[in-house]
Amino acid sequence: MISKWSSTVRGLRMPSAPVTYTLVGLCTLIFLIGPASGLNPGYGTGEELIATQRAYFRRWGVVPAVLFEGEARAALTPATALFVHGSWVHLLGNMLFLYVFGVMTEERMGRVQFLLFYLGCGYLALLGYAAANADSEQSLVGASGAISAVLGAFLALFPRARVTSLLPFLLFLPLRFPAYVVLPFWAALQWLAAGQATSGPGVAYLAHLVGFGLGCGFAWVRFGRTTRVRPKPATPAPEGEKQP
Repeated sequence: MISKWSSTVRGLRMPSAPVTYTLVGLCTLIFLIGPASGLNPGYGTGEELIATQRAYFRRWGVVPAVLFEGEARAALTPATALFVHGSWVHLLGNMLFLYVFGVMTEERMGRVQFLLFYLGCGYLALLGYAAANADSEQSLVGASGAISAVLGAFLALFPRARVTSLLPFLLFLPLRFPAYVVLPFWAALQWLAAGQATSGPGVAYLAHLVGFGLGCGFAWVRFGRTTRVRPKPATPAPEGEKQP
């Protein structure tokens, strides 16, 4: 779905991104064995299943009103919530974005740095949302904050990479646009949605914005110059030979 912004020809070799693949697999596994998937009859059905799901989300998700009470266990929930998803649509949407944008971002950052970046930005994104809704009793789960950080980093690292987009007003025709067009447009939609969001159940758009800003800022500071500045050749290239 994305063509690399690079003049280096890598043939058919796929980027190595074991952290991204592991995160996708881990989130999927946790969802499948949890009550939200509805696959385990041991969690019950009907009202019993709904009650189990609510208790599960409250245990592993972020509850802002509880988070700032100072309990040690609650302080871990912005990390555990990154691996919990509320529905099939929630899971599949997040994992698709993580796979599409995470592979190249991980290869650019390196495995260890990408993992720390993902977990750190995801934690701070959920913490930022909780701080802005400190009285809320709603459970917040999902990797959206961390994945939004990956999107922000991707924009800073690969602004000219072309992303395939489906536009509803053009009958969902697949069109390819540069990342510097698609991702700021996505962030603008999150901003507009955040302004209309209520404190009830729904999408935590503010967490998306916090994550996106953190990811873009980190990548710009850490990799901005090395991404854009190409070293000059020490000696002139042989006649007829192109420079990378």
